[in-house]
Amino acid sequence: MAQKKKLNSLSDLGGLVYSTDPNFKPVEDETPTALLPAAQQRLRIWFETKHRGGKAVTIVAGFEGPDADLEQLGKQLKQACGTGGSVKEGEILVQGDHRDKVLQWLLKNGYTQTKKAGG
Repeated sequence: MAQKKKLNSLSDLGGLVYSTDPNFKPVEDETPTALLPAAQQRLRIWFETKHRGGKAVTIVAGFEGPDADLEQLGKQLKQACGTGGSVKEGEILVQGDHRDKVLQWLLKNGYTQTKKAGG
């Protein structure tokens, strides 16, 4: 059963402020993100140091699926590289320049449409 989203402010109601209908229930956007099979995931890997205080990070983006599965993939990639990182805003951040390790791990685990991106 899907967990109901908690309404914390008026903006969460989509602009609705008041209704005189006693049976009215606000319509919620319940668009569960379907998990694509690994072979259909179009992941992109690139290296970045901008806005990170000079720290290098490998970024993996393009994952389509629930956040829990993205977190799990991020955890597996960090373990494979033997380093830290995080998952933020739909992207996996792995500390350091691990583009080749990440690419090889993803290809080995069925993510066949994965490519390096950027310059």
